[in-house]
Amino acid sequence: MKRHTFLIFKLFNFYIAAMLLTSCNDWLDVLPNNEQVTDDYWKSKEDVEAVIASGYYYMRQCVPTYIKWGELRGGAIYSNNTSDSKLQDFNMTPSHSLCDWSNIYKVIGMANSVILYAPGVKDNTYYDAIRNSHLAEAYFMRAYSYLLLVKNFKEVPLVLSAYVNDNASFDLAKSSEAEVIAQIKADVKAALATGAAKGTYEEDWATKGRATKWALYALMADACLWSEDYDQCIEYCNLILNATDTFRPVFMSNTSDWFSLFYPGNSNESIMELNWDHSLNQTNNFSSLFTVTSSSPLRPTTEAVNMMRSETQALKDNGVLEDGRMGRMLLATYVPDGSATSTWPTANQFYIWKYYGTDVQDVSGGARAYQDANFILYRVAEVMLMKAQALTMKGEGSWQEAVELVNKIRRRAALPDWDVAINELDELTLLEEILDQKEMEFMAEGKRWYDLLWFGRIAGNKYKTQFITKVIQGNQTTNQQWILSVLQDQNAWYIPLPQADIEHNKLLEQNPYYGMTK
Repeated sequence: MKRHTFLIFKLFNFYIAAMLLTSCNDWLDVLPNNEQVTDDYWKSKEDVEAVIASGYYYMRQCVPTYIKWGELRGGAIYSNNTSDSKLQDFNMTPSHSLCDWSNIYKVIGMANSVILYAPGVKDNTYYDAIRNSHLAEAYFMRAYSYLLLVKNFKEVPLVLSAYVNDNASFDLAKSSEAEVIAQIKADVKAALATGAAKGTYEEDWATKGRATKWALYALMADACLWSEDYDQCIEYCNLILNATDTFRPVFMSNTSDWFSLFYPGNSNESIMELNWDHSLNQTNNFSSLFTVTSSSPLRPTTEAVNMMRSETQALKDNGVLEDGRMGRMLLATYVPDGSATSTWPTANQFYIWKYYGTDVQDVSGGARAYQDANFILYRVAEVMLMKAQALTMKGEGSWQEAVELVNKIRRRAALPDWDVAINELDELTLLEEILDQKEMEFMAEGKRWYDLLWFGRIAGNKYKTQFITKVIQGNQTTNQQWILSVLQDQNAWYIPLPQADIEHNKLLEQNPYYGMTK
């Protein structure tokens, strides 16, 4: 039988740590031992911990997919790779490698196993608080993975069982988007219900590198925003923004602190990020995605470069000196052609710097010695802007608060306040300002396409025309008329289900835009 995604669930070889995971180094150093996890495996809390560690391992493996899925259609980052360009050009086929969801489902498989087996582990030291904390992490992994799948495929198979024997069927139909979203919300609520989801861990890195109650709040806010449940979105955003816990995630308002989000990472503002550690021979493959040379596979589009150039000029006009790091722009988000800061006004190309730089501000001495930058899943600035989006959709009575949140982001970026009279404002203008701030704040962090897609979907596709226009404006690799034609079909806003799974799963139907090939 040919290998395909659901074989992963049925004959699953988990990554198991060779030693007890008692430190940061042990936790991150998860290597494949090719041990199949069966009923006999689950004997101690360390066994559960090892499988959870494996879930994070697979999440780290997914990061290139996270970035490409979240950026290449959004018109801010484009790929020079001929294969990757199929995604940004809306010319995908079901057999394309970027349709592959297998690593995402591996994360789900890990989570499902913990959810099934952790409650039955007989270990006198495995106290309920520890068990429930492990379950909270598993629920986060599963829910986060399904939210990504929904945003990219719309309808996907909803696998909630651990496939641990040969009696399970390969055949599983898609669940509707509404069903998957409902499960995501149920998972988050289940994780929070026991009160065991941690706010902090003993190791500082783990407080940011493992799922906490803050990560669950952010994920729930994200899911509620996506499903246009704006009251609940605001409620979960406020659980972070109005928290009083001593070790809560906090928005860092100083402009000079912005780059510390990326170097050294695990900052106060961070809610959840995936960690690497070069001392364990763990380096990510950002170097295969972003470089500061003309051969960089992923780089900002002309539209994005113009926006970054405009913001950099605004910073200069606002008194920020250009002899060092300029807010979230120069030597922060980007470096210009030639790697000389003096070239930024005239440089034709900017390169993403946030994954490469250090606290040293000059380019020549400021590049990381090792490619082990973390990848941020959520940070407080995003929660603030998600709340601003929800407030905008609540109506004019909530717009003042939305503008105030936008201005907190602008001030941190060393930009002047957005001076706008609420009685002269309209919903579209406010949404566009929020989306513009998100584009600049989260450049290359795998967010842009989802923000645009949300914009196109809301209120019964109210802003479909504006959504398509924004996609066209940013895209520089294919014919504009092609994009205009393709995106008239809402099914084309999503990528095709993997062909291998269509062929091997009798109940799985392809996204209608891509045909019904079996």
